[in-house]
Amino acid sequence: MLNLCIPCDSLACAVGADQVAEALVREAAQRRLPLHIKRTSSRGLYWLEPLVELDTAQGRLGFGPVTPEDVPGLLDDLAGDPGSHALALGPVEAIPYLKSQQRLLFARAGITRPLSLDDYHANGGFEGLRQATLLDGDEVVAAVLDSGLRGRGGAAFPAGIKWRTVRQAPAGQKYVVCNADEGDSGTFADRMLMEGDPFLLIEGMIIAGLAVGASKGYIYVRSEYPDAVRALNEAILLAREAGYLDVAGNGVAFDLQVRVGAGAYICGEETALLESLEGKRGIVRAKPPLPALEGLFGQPTLVHNVLTLASVPIILAKGAAFYRDFGMGRSTGTLPFQLAGNVRHGGLVERAFGLTLRELVEGYGGGTASGRPIKAAQVGGPLGAWVPPAQFDTPLDYEAFAALGAMLGHGGVVLADDTLNMAGMARFALQFCAEESCGKCTPCRLGSTRGVEVVDRLIASTDPAYRESQAGLLRDLCDTMQYGSLCAMGGMTPYPVVSALKHFPADFGLEAAQ
Repeated sequence: MLNLCIPCDSLACAVGADQVAEALVREAAQRRLPLHIKRTSSRGLYWLEPLVELDTAQGRLGFGPVTPEDVPGLLDDLAGDPGSHALALGPVEAIPYLKSQQRLLFARAGITRPLSLDDYHANGGFEGLRQATLLDGDEVVAAVLDSGLRGRGGAAFPAGIKWRTVRQAPAGQKYVVCNADEGDSGTFADRMLMEGDPFLLIEGMIIAGLAVGASKGYIYVRSEYPDAVRALNEAILLAREAGYLDVAGNGVAFDLQVRVGAGAYICGEETALLESLEGKRGIVRAKPPLPALEGLFGQPTLVHNVLTLASVPIILAKGAAFYRDFGMGRSTGTLPFQLAGNVRHGGLVERAFGLTLRELVEGYGGGTASGRPIKAAQVGGPLGAWVPPAQFDTPLDYEAFAALGAMLGHGGVVLADDTLNMAGMARFALQFCAEESCGKCTPCRLGSTRGVEVVDRLIASTDPAYRESQAGLLRDLCDTMQYGSLCAMGGMTPYPVVSALKHFPADFGLEAAQ
């Protein structure tokens, strides 16, 4: 019997995983070859998808990327000498890209079937919840505080402080809301986890509800993630049937539901998300009051993104000190970095904070897919700063990047080669803001539109003095947006614009700063 594993991840399927699985079944049937295919989550080695793994007594052997045309030859070699096949990768766990990672959140990635409670249990699932039920709410909150966990959605606010605030807020009804509106370009960790390990997120939300006294939870998923929505809904049903939403059988009910967003980028901002959950247009709320005190339907609400909530079972299962030992400074734990753009080896890299951007984009990413020199990496999504190679030795740490005028955000890294025009990317950032702004505050609503006009005038002019004056106007406008906008949409749009002006003035027809 040949036991094969093929990912059911949506990216793997987009590049042909389903077709490879079907071809294997057909070919094996024609040969009367006993074959069992297990559809697992993805390892995140996306440049090798579709990745086929052969389960052996010595571990799994990888082959990829496999096409349906490769199947007859692959089956020939699997019956003889698997290592002789042209697509053979050797033991999957020994692939350098994977072997050097420190996987906590994605420890089960590529190993388990997403909707198998048996697989989840066999690989440490629900141990965090079991430990949480042995503690009172204050002790669970203390564990999250002691771990140093910070919000993985971009703001990096200490998670335990949010938990303590919601727990201490007096209210008859409290909520836990998961922000799964992963809209940043080049990011896919939330999607991977929701599709591939949905019980981990569910477990984290149950623990959060137990700790802060919330009886209802909502997962707000972007509409572009239908596979994640299906996986979460099925996983919630399975968890409910198994009694996990009646927290470990202690009579504390936790109702968990999935809600699908309407496609607005601004709904990734927590207060606009709450407005959308309430059935309203996604418009940013002024703060205070904070959502932790007056959130969903005016009640205390714990809002976190997917990776933050999914970190909680690990902290409870292994202890705050275990988690805190990963990372550097105030950036504890691990972050799944996502490599995309013009990169040779695109995929997910989970490492503790502290590795350098150079190690990430050159060591893991392998440089540009085009083979041309790297011009810059945009870190932190479409509103992240462009970081030039001269700064690639900066450790990936919240404070280190803040000192550069940049941010880690959700961990997305988009690589670009030397053909990319940064004036065009600055214009794109402003145009993106103009289109996605909720329109509530003037700096974001008008500043983004005026910014596009200023960039257009700047790059159209042939007069050096006029260009310099427009560049100064653009910097002033960015300053107003950064410090005057109501939320991070307008406040962070200046990051890619200012960094492009600073590091790549020639793309704007400007003289380099002396």
